[in-house]
Order: sequence, then structure tokens, then C-alpha cells
Amino acid sequence: MTLLAPAPTVGRLLAEGAALLESQGLPAARQEAEWLLAAALGIDRFRLYLEPGRAVSGEIVRGFRRQVERRARHEPLQHIVGFEEFRGLRLKTSPAALIPRPETELLVLWALELALRHGPWAIAVDVGTGTGAIACALAAAAPDLEVVAVERSAGALALAGTNIAALGLGGRVRLVAGDLLEPLGGLINAVDLVVANPPYIPTGDLPGLPAEVRDWEPRQALDGGPDGMDVHRRLVPQAARLLRPGGWLLMEMGERQAEELGRVMVAASFEEIGVRRDLRGVERMIGGRKGP
Repeated sequence: MTLLAPAPTVGRLLAEGAALLESQGLPAARQEAEWLLAAALGIDRFRLYLEPGRAVSGEIVRGFRRQVERRARHEPLQHIVGFEEFRGLRLKTSPAALIPRPETELLVLWALELALRHGPWAIAVDVGTGTGAIACALAAAAPDLEVVAVERSAGALALAGTNIAALGLGGRVRLVAGDLLEPLGGLINAVDLVVANPPYIPTGDLPGLPAEVRDWEPRQALDGGPDGMDVHRRLVPQAARLLRPGGWLLMEMGERQAEELGRVMVAASFEEIGVRRDLRGVERMIGGRKGP
């Protein structure tokens, strides 16, 4: 009589997946194996620890192993599981747009702090919305704020639309197709906040980025030109035209860009210019208030 091999268990699959990911140099191998198995099973990661001896069906095992192999090739985890968490919101992700990052949550936090201090605000613009992360986070946290989300990539625009609808924010987040602030000429001197995470990587630095970023993220969301500030230089004067006197411009930036961008903002009549650091202590955000 032929004995059937026992079905793999949760614990065994986690060990197998973590070992493969670790062999490919992924530092968070165990946690990422957990994310992949939880997604394959359709459960929360916490439940994996409640049922380590749970048998897993062959179809799910095959699907999990395919996903682990994809991650071993340095495909971003968020593309494989299909989502990322951003300020408590679950956002669908895809190769069409930059994966939302924790540093950008700090940019949103800065905007919300300013809204409390200088508000109430009526209109904010998220430039280059990508997944819609900034726009959705602002709208979710500030119920009286109308957010205009601008995006030039058709793929990213569709992705943002999916996220806005899934979060029930369609009534207060309006998508607009176009490059930077060019399609919003009707809002001159009417906007309270312009916020953006522009591409800020110098072109020459792109080959040295981690494989997950270099090979899988959209280049147009990364490449900021020779010194990383081409898009910022275009955006600052456009924002100055749209913002009302006293309105704020907040932008993410790359390392060692604060001094130059500060000069660009001063030339466009911005005042109270400040810089904030990211979770690693690197100067990552710059903001200023439009003068009279």
C-alpha cells in the first residue's frame, strides 16, 4: 500500500520560504515569508502563529512557492501581495506607480499639523499622486478638505482611481490628468496646500539603487534629472501661482538638496522655509509659506 506524504504545514512552509529568501540576501526574510503565506491563505499574519501545525492544501502550497520565488528575484513584496498600508489605509499597488513609503507618511503628518495651526483649509493639491496615497490620507484625516490629485501617467491615474473608490473618498478626492500643476490654471490664488513627492534621484545614481527599486519601480517616478531637482524647479513657481497668500508648499527631496531648493523657493516668494528629516535622520522634506 502506498502511503501519501503528509501535507506541508504552516510552520514548515514558513521555514522553507524564509530560508530561500534569506539565501538571496533579503534581510527581512522571515517577515516577508509570513506576509506571503498569510496572503496565500487569506488570513492575518498573527493567525499563522496560532496554527503552526495547520496542514496546507497543495494548490495554496504551489501558489505560495511561486510567490516566494518571485520575491527571491527581488520583485517588491507589495507587488506580489498587491497592497501597501499607508497611515492606516490599505492601498492597491502595481508597477504603474511608486510604492508608498513610510517617509511620505511624515510629509502627510506635516501637512496635517499645518492645517491645524493655519486652517481651516478648503483645497489641497497632491502633485504626481501615484497610488493616491497622499491624497487619500489627507482626505481621510481632514473631512472638510477637498483634494485634487494630479497625475500624468495613465496607469497610475487608473490605480489611484481604484484606491480612491475602494476607500469611499470619491466625493472629496478629484483626479486630474496632466503634468504637475499645468491643468489647474483655474485655481490661481485659490489653493491652501500643494504637496508632492516628486522624483528626486539624480539620473547617475539610478543604477546604484536596490534592485527592488531600480528594476521594478517606474523610472519616471524616480529620475529627477542630473542633480535630482529638475521637477522641483518646475513645480515651485507653478505652486506659487496657485497658492493663496499664506498657503503652503511641501515637497519630499533627496539628500543634500535642501540648500538649493531653499534658494529656489525664496526666489518664488516663499517664506518660513523649513526642513524636516526622515526616519533615518536624513533631510527629506522641505516646505514654505507663500508670501503676500
